[in-house]
Amino acid sequence: MEFNFILNFIDAVFLQMDFFGMREGPLGSDDPMIKGAILSMLAVAGFGIALNVINSGIRKKMVDQVKQRRITKEVRAWQKERMAAFRSKDQARIANANKKSAYMNKMNMEMMQMNIRPMMITIIPLMLIFYFVLPQLFSYTVALSPIPLNVIPGDWFELTCTAIKVEEGAYCQDENALYLWAWYFLSSIAFSGLIMKLTKTQMDLG
Repeated sequence: MEFNFILNFIDAVFLQMDFFGMREGPLGSDDPMIKGAILSMLAVAGFGIALNVINSGIRKKMVDQVKQRRITKEVRAWQKERMAAFRSKDQARIANANKKSAYMNKMNMEMMQMNIRPMMITIIPLMLIFYFVLPQLFSYTVALSPIPLNVIPGDWFELTCTAIKVEEGAYCQDENALYLWAWYFLSSIAFSGLIMKLTKTQMDLG
């Protein structure tokens, strides 16, 4: 599993919450400094890429990459061995693989903790940028999706405007328009893998 997706998801959840009690609706402005769909899309994506590069740089400094690669290699080898044992139905091999489960779970937890520490440093500056800078620069929606992207039931994690929100007319002008935070989230996910490969800071849980 790609651990960076989990971190980006956590970031996105935090960005939706109004910790400072400063807004009633989604992030954005009625009169943004940056206007125009294409310019807004590129600018928000640029913020996502820049913050990913910064996060990767901090992670590279804080996380022991040699140790992380060693743990990843060890966990993957064990998973491969375990799967082969179950396929062969060899009880001795299965028992031997199961004996290592506790140790491998410990290794996975250690790797997760190694990668969460940099996130704890970057999440506060990220939230400050989102609450005090980006809402002044951009509108509530900055891109348009050809299809609805609200795959999670309920309205707590809406990526795109619904027909009901358009009818209300407060923040959405077009159905399936992507919210500011949602376009940042998707841009970050899209480029994070490439950036981590280039900086050699991949975070696989195995």
